Formats: sequence, structure tokens, C-alpha cells
Amino acid sequence: MNTLTQFPITRRWPPQTPGAIQLYSLPTPNGVKVSIALEELGLPYDPHLVSFDTNDQMSPEFLSLNPNNKIPAIIDPDGPGGKPLPLFESGAILIYLAEKAGRLLPQENRYEVLQWLMFQMGGVGPMFGQLGFFHTFAGKEIEDPRPKERYRAEAERLLKVLDGALAGKEWIAGDYSIADIALCPWLRTLRNFYKASEITGWEKLAHVPAYLERFLARPAVQRGLNIPKRD
Repeated sequence: MNTLTQFPITRRWPPQTPGAIQLYSLPTPNGVKVSIALEELGLPYDPHLVSFDTNDQMSPEFLSLNPNNKIPAIIDPDGPGGKPLPLFESGAILIYLAEKAGRLLPQENRYEVLQWLMFQMGGVGPMFGQLGFFHTFAGKEIEDPRPKERYRAEAERLLKVLDGALAGKEWIAGDYSIADIALCPWLRTLRNFYKASEITGWEKLAHVPAYLERFLARPAVQRGLNIPKRD
């Protein structure tokens, strides 16, 4: 086990349990992917709130871990070869944690799981996020309807793709996996936070609504959705 003092971020957010994974995050759809995975896998971790209200993500300490100034990010003191591993990008973190614990990324359908994880990373997250900007946040003041319609239509299309793939399935890639942990927080955000279900055809979907409810019913998911706790 190696010390964490070599990482400047630990001076701003000191570890409570030095041997545990250090999570730097916020309860956003990308942030809760990792807290949910950690709860599901039972890996010990210290959560640290990176507050956007005070621009923590732009601090020198946070940028020393993730120069892209996005949450979540982690440091695993016991990474490969027993050396500390700093890591950012939620998809990469999910893969790493699943491989470390030997769960949620089965070898027999590994690439199917990764396929749907990349579907979320490259499509669902960016497109839903842009729709949220134009439908819910400052972008809604833009008079030109074309930007919002572009992202609305793409969000609707992605939902239909997912809905079709879920036919006859409980989870997107067979057994519950990191693909579900990546997808469902964004579905929840689209429906609950962006309040964009009506404009994206949510009520016409045959499988996605029940899929999200199955996910939200999991105890580890309920815990992870509120980690790190906001001040």
C-alpha cells in the first residue's frame, strides 16, 4: 500500500480512510454512476464532495487529478501492482472498479456490456445533457428552435433504440452490469430533473420506464444516488 500524500488533491480533501478508494464527485448523473457502482460492489471508499457552487472543479488541487475539470474522479491507493491509481472519466472508472471486484463486467458477454456502456458515454449522456441545457437551463431563452429540436429528436431516437433492445430483457446486457449503472442515472435525470419525458415520447416506450424503476428499487442504487452528500 502506498501513501496518498503524493497527490495534491488530498491536501484539500484529506482521506478519512487512507487505504480506501478516494472518490471526488457530486450527485449528478455522471457522478452517481461511480457511487452506485462502489455501493453495489461493496468496495471501501471515502466520498468527497466537489461543489460546483464554489467552483471546486477548477481548483488547482482538483485539476491535478483531472485536468479536464469534470467529476467524477478517483484515487485507488491499492491499484494495479499495489501502486496508487488516479483515474478520471466515469466510463473508465466503472470498467476499472468492475474488474477490480470481479463483478458487473462478466467475461462471457464483456463486449456486449461495453457496447452499451459506450452507447451511454457517446450518445445518451451528451445528447440528454444538451437537451437539458436547451429545455431546462439557460438555453431555453434562445429563440431559434433548431438547437433544442436537434437534441430533442436525438434523445427520442436514443430512447427508442434502448427500448427496442430491452424487449424481453430485465437488464440491457443480460445480467445487471455497469452498462445499467451508466444508463439509468441519465434516464432518471431526463425524466425527473430535466422534465423532458413528455417531449421525448417517454409515455410511448414499452420497456424503458419499467427498466428504470427496477434500477431505482435496488438498495445500493438508493444509497449511491445521494453520495457524496451535498452540504
